[in-house]
This record gives sequence, structure tokens and C-alpha cells, in this order.
Amino acid sequence: MKNINDALKIRHPTEDPLYNQEPTGQVYEPLNEDACAGLAAGLALFGSRSLWLSYESFAINGWPIVQTVTQVMAELRRRTPSVVCMFTAGALEQGRNGWTHQRPEIENYFAAMMRNGNVYPLFPCDANGIQAAYEHAIGTFNKGMVIIASKSPLPVYLGLEESRRAVEEGAAVLYESKGGERGTIVLAATGDMVFLPLFEAKERLEESGWKVRIVAVVNPRRLYRPGDIAWDTVSQPDGDFMPDEQFNALFDADLLVGVSGGPSACLEPVFLRSRAPRRETLAWKRGETTATPAEIMAFNGITAGAIARCAGVES
Repeated sequence: MKNINDALKIRHPTEDPLYNQEPTGQVYEPLNEDACAGLAAGLALFGSRSLWLSYESFAINGWPIVQTVTQVMAELRRRTPSVVCMFTAGALEQGRNGWTHQRPEIENYFAAMMRNGNVYPLFPCDANGIQAAYEHAIGTFNKGMVIIASKSPLPVYLGLEESRRAVEEGAAVLYESKGGERGTIVLAATGDMVFLPLFEAKERLEESGWKVRIVAVVNPRRLYRPGDIAWDTVSQPDGDFMPDEQFNALFDADLLVGVSGGPSACLEPVFLRSRAPRRETLAWKRGETTATPAEIMAFNGITAGAIARCAGVES
């Protein structure tokens, strides 16, 4: 986003090069994020490109505006650029101001709207994924594109081209063991920071004889079956869904563990189509005052030890 502020400048009556402010700037950045949502929605309806960035607690206030607009876009006969929204760190609600910032529960709102046919929550797993998700979003029309990404420096798992494929296809393998005599366990997750305990857990799982496949669920809308989504009833319909053969290659396992730093609803298409005989879910429960992201994930039971215990491996 710094690149956008550098290039377009923040609109402000006082010129300040340090903060990229100038009176003719094109980036609208007030504290009232409900107003931001309304402006972004209005611009989108009139055919302009708009991007709404928000902390998730404020997104809960502004999202009904965007929901209304995406419904309008579903019925709009003319083509208009999608409304693009970007929310920070879906996994984390921590610290002294935790209740004023990240509210992961809104991801269930996005998940319910996926079935509308034109709403896409995107979960890039790293910095390349964020770029690919934004590139994809601005190339779409008459849709609500929701990008959920951390602001923290995190490992990079995929190259840019791999990230583009993951956004288009719905998911990507980040890691796979060569083999394991106990069977295969798939760790499927939405998010980015949440992959830290997954990669820690895979070491314990491999030591105990499991073959481990770690899958990033990047675009869950693509993972539904065509009949699950009202895609053919909307303006600018998108009927691209991951075929069964490709889906099974990613998610077939003896044990499927779905992990989300937010709530679990965005993993619904994975569990809906999975043929795994055993399935477990580790997901967000509630916020608490903690000092670090790792502590808030541990409070919610999202740890390497908890993941290993799902496979019968004691930490």
C-alpha cells in the first residue's frame, strides 16, 4: 500500500511529503471507515476503480454497505470494476486495543456470501500471494473481492507465478513429504501467519511416520461445486471451479486437518468435497489480551502440539 500512497498521494489540505499528503491526492484516508466503505461502494457503482482498506472491527460496521453494493453488482446489467476490499490479519485480536481492531468473526460473513455467486474472499499465504490476489481482483468485474492479509513480515512459500495459479485455481501445495508408513495427513489452512505452527507441526508428524501435505486455501470460492453457488444467476458469471481430480490430488488423505486463524466457515468447501475418512478443525474461538500473535493462537488452541495431537502424536 505504500506504493499506492507514494504514487497517488493521500488527499489532505496540508502538504506533507513525509506522509505522502497533498491537496490533489487520490487516496481517501479518513478515520471514519464507514464513510470509506460508502465512498468505495459508490465509486464502484459508477464505474470507477475503488479499494477499501480496513481494520476488521471497523469492517463489521462498513461491510453491510459493501454487501448491498455487491448485491447490486450481481444484478447490474452493465459491466463495472469489482469493489476491492483489503482487511488486515484475520487471525489476530490481541493486546490492549484488541477489541478495537481485528475481529476475525467477519470472515464467516464473507463465507456466507460466497454462495451469492459474486463474492470472493482471498487468503494469500505470503507477500507474493498478496500481489497476485490484488492483480486478480482488479481484473474482475461486478464482484466483491475481499483480500485478507497480514501486515507482518512472514515467510514466502510461493513464487509469483505459483501465487497467480493458486488464486485462479483455489489452492496450492506449500509442502509435501516424500512418504510415511502411517498414512497421509493434509494440513489445509486459510491465512498466512497460521502456517507457522503448521510447518512446526509437520516436523513432529514426519518423525512419527506420517506423510504430510500442507495446502494453502487461497480462493475457497473456487473449491465449491458448481451447484453450491448461484454463479449462473449474476451479471458477469464466473463458472470456474476446481475439478474433482485436481481437488482430490490436493485434499485426499487419511486425515484432513483444517486450520484457520479466523473462524472455520471459509473451509466449508474443503470439508464438503473431501473424501478423507477422518477430519478435524482448529479455528478461532475468541479474543484475549496477549503480548504476541503466537500467544493468541495458543489461547485458541492453534499450536503445533494441538495439530500433532489430531494425528495421535503427543507433543
